Amino acid sequence: MLSTSLPKEVLKMALDSILSHKFRSFLTILGIVVGVITAIVVASILLGLRQNFVDMIEDYGTNNIYAFHLTTGFGPPNRDERSRKPLSAADADAILRQSNAIEDIALVNPNIGSFGSNGINDNMVYEGKNYRWALTDGVTPNYPNLTNLILKEGRFITENDNQQRRYVLVIGVNAAEALFPGKEGEIVGKFVRMNGQLWEIIGVIEKRKAGFFGENEEDRKVFMPLRTSQKIAPQRDWLVHIIKAKDNQIQTALEDAELTLRQRRQVKFGKPNDFDIKTADAFMEQFDSIIGGVGLAAIAISCLGLLVGGIGVMNIMLVSVTERTKEIGIRKAIGATKGAIILQFLLEAMTLTFFGGVIGVLVAVGIAQLVMLLMPSLPASIATWSIFLALGVSIAVGLIFGVLPARKAANLDPIECLRYE
Repeated sequence: MLSTSLPKEVLKMALDSILSHKFRSFLTILGIVVGVITAIVVASILLGLRQNFVDMIEDYGTNNIYAFHLTTGFGPPNRDERSRKPLSAADADAILRQSNAIEDIALVNPNIGSFGSNGINDNMVYEGKNYRWALTDGVTPNYPNLTNLILKEGRFITENDNQQRRYVLVIGVNAAEALFPGKEGEIVGKFVRMNGQLWEIIGVIEKRKAGFFGENEEDRKVFMPLRTSQKIAPQRDWLVHIIKAKDNQIQTALEDAELTLRQRRQVKFGKPNDFDIKTADAFMEQFDSIIGGVGLAAIAISCLGLLVGGIGVMNIMLVSVTERTKEIGIRKAIGATKGAIILQFLLEAMTLTFFGGVIGVLVAVGIAQLVMLLMPSLPASIATWSIFLALGVSIAVGLIFGVLPARKAANLDPIECLRYE
């Protein structure tokens, strides 16, 4: 067999052809480059966000179950849900009595904001400084034990605070930094004014390690005793149950809690729940469905770029076949087989798209590094598998769209080729 039929020689010829038309080759693979960049950058950001969400779930506790009369998770509740009866402290007591798989239940009166008015943020004032973005929750004293909350300073709410409905607050780091800049370690015991009432700060929350874009909702939180929140905002009677299951009994705990709530709320057999109850895994699945939709959109854009690039490759290869008709005839005349001709043009197309993939990967890595440099809180780490997948898809595009030009070249008649001008 002639040396030109060897893959090494064929690859060298393919590279020579590509390098002899550098600018044309670059324009041809531009669609491949754009498709690879889109896929890798979006995938890296989505994977980073997902890891952040997993870290948040683990930080708050993987054994927790969340029950609420409205749908919890992402997006606003359905209008029909507004008429549902809120969960109560008696419901939590009943769940604890009827299940041996549950360790404890914390109660949260969420986002009471302006003490029951339409707003969800409270304006806290201290010596002329304002903090307007507090998310105010009333909670039971066992809240830290169920959510792994850590205090940076002071103490948390006690049962005595709760029973006496004391005006005490445990604040997040954002409120502490806004109201007491440069006074770390001196905040406990200070009094702030909120909604016309003086409140004593008894603790400051340690910033959570996990969060989106460097922020965690808890950074904005302001906790007060549950019974105090019910006193100052009696019309805001919503309660979230945070149910902590015993080790390896989360499914049993979930079933027990759901059954108890259905019985107490008189939900008929076969009817859907008029409340929402979710495990950490359920929140993870819900989040995955959201980023999955974004991922599909990114894949569609990426595929469009790859399609445009593939068509460009096929077009330029057809032009190359025409330009090199005499060369093909000479190679056939000295013994090159159809297989050798097909291999040459396929390798040329695959090499072309491989270079497009390499350029796309390099640019995507650069963009990811730039994003992390400019916005360190935005996750954009690139997974190794995504790089290999991008390169593999790039080569596959060359293989698929190079078949037609390769077959056309292989089927040319050598005599006609030698006559071609």
